[in-house]
Amino acid sequence: MDQSNRYADLDLDEASLIAQGRHVLAAYAMRPKRGSYLVAAAHFAAESSTGTNVEVFTTDDFTRGVDALVYHADADAGLMKIAFPLDLFDRNVTDGKAMVASILTLLVGNNQGMDDIAHAKLLDFYAPPEFLRLFDGPTANIHTLLAVLGRDAGPILGTIIKPKLGLRPQPFAEACYGFWLSGDFIKNDEPQGNQPFAPMRETVRAVADAMARAQDVTGEAKLFSANVTADDPAEILARCDLILEAFGDNASHVAFLVDGFVAGPTAVATVRRNHPGHFLHYHRAGHGAITSRQSQRGYTALVLAKLARMMGASGLHTGGMGFGKMEGSPADRATADMLDHDLAEGPYYRQPWHGMTPATPIVSGGMNALRLPGFFDNLGHAEVILTAGGGAFGHLDGPAAGARSLRAAVAAWRSGTPLLDAAKGDRDLARAFASFPHDADVLFPGWRDLIVF
Repeated sequence: MDQSNRYADLDLDEASLIAQGRHVLAAYAMRPKRGSYLVAAAHFAAESSTGTNVEVFTTDDFTRGVDALVYHADADAGLMKIAFPLDLFDRNVTDGKAMVASILTLLVGNNQGMDDIAHAKLLDFYAPPEFLRLFDGPTANIHTLLAVLGRDAGPILGTIIKPKLGLRPQPFAEACYGFWLSGDFIKNDEPQGNQPFAPMRETVRAVADAMARAQDVTGEAKLFSANVTADDPAEILARCDLILEAFGDNASHVAFLVDGFVAGPTAVATVRRNHPGHFLHYHRAGHGAITSRQSQRGYTALVLAKLARMMGASGLHTGGMGFGKMEGSPADRATADMLDHDLAEGPYYRQPWHGMTPATPIVSGGMNALRLPGFFDNLGHAEVILTAGGGAFGHLDGPAAGARSLRAAVAAWRSGTPLLDAAKGDRDLARAFASFPHDADVLFPGWRDLIVF
């Protein structure tokens, strides 16, 4: 059924829609399975809002006033843009706030699975000021953790304990202690929780003791991001309470990790609203199934970053942007910008955040000392949390030396010193070249003739 006379208006002007501020705008890559591009786009908009595949007798004039409308359809480019009236989006009955669950329901709900749509993917969206004000946004970010460390600026140098699964409580805690002798931050990896071989109560107590010992030895504050992901909000809060009790006087040194992609905005909101003073570490395990460049459905990593900031994540994993082991490219800087800039450029929309608290890029996925200078050059700053698992535990001299090599690489980048020159006077950094020889060969040809280690 052709619904383009109702659910499409190609005369609508995008600049005017943005100026009026009454619509969420969304850009999609879309290919129809058959027939007219505009007809398929209109059906997509209908399914996303007030329509279906047939005319229904319950529609009235008011209903037509909240139709989602296709305002751009380019069959050759496979691009469509849809304007969603703000009144379509769900609000809390408790406080009138908006919810990310409703954005996902409308923008990436049943519409992508309709029979006449070959594939569709949400590339970018624009949220107007009135709508943004209905979201809590972050209540903590990197500055919350820097205050604990007694520093004014990042990066915060962290790691992920390896192996991610299989360590019993005491070996896990001792691995934490070894890294904390030189590093700042440890991420409790996303699969870790309350496994039979590592009961959470026992593990958390051992880690809290390791933190206290490391702080006594170094005279420096340390940070731990504890995984509290669960299906049930009551279980999430029970885990938070368990962790805070175990860390006691060091409770402010704890971030809460929520695997927000698999546990969803409910889990994120549960932690944010109950523990607003703690850094909320948004992990995105599984996102590649939806946001990967290879996926023709779902949405992009940039869309995920925007949603994470709106739902109140303090920090989000952004990958290595082509400098680590995970899929990515230097252009992924736009994803980090969407987290921590007040005005960020998306591929289709410029998004002002109107003072919403910035979130923090969390960098992981194959990073080590050799890769850091190029990464920071591309990003343009170092206000990030680095979680280098192999980059610390893969160092030939152990995790403390790995942490020191990361710190030396940051110092070299800040001073503009070429990393090879810096390595000539720093054993830990020099040994990082020997620890990651493949990276060294690619990034610094001839290094073997220049460094004595």
